Amino acid sequence: MNQHDNTTGLVPFTIDLTFEEARRRAEVVTALGPSWDPVAALEGENAAYALLYSGLDAEQQRTYDLLVAAGVLPGEEPGRAAAH
Repeated sequence: MNQHDNTTGLVPFTIDLTFEEARRRAEVVTALGPSWDPVAALEGENAAYALLYSGLDAEQQRTYDLLVAAGVLPGEEPGRAAAH
């Protein structure tokens, strides 16, 4: 046996990640249960986000505006994702 041959004895292993991702998502939805309301959850997230950045003083507001303009923080547009 060649001591530089590291492939001897290896068994190929494959997994269907598409199937596994679909299974994982189905399990998450099942775990959330029938009372989970995605619209209410999103509304709650939006309310929490608005509260987080409310009541800023002038300097904090300028810093917040700079971070939004730089794409570090998301703005108030739909989808609300930072650019970077």
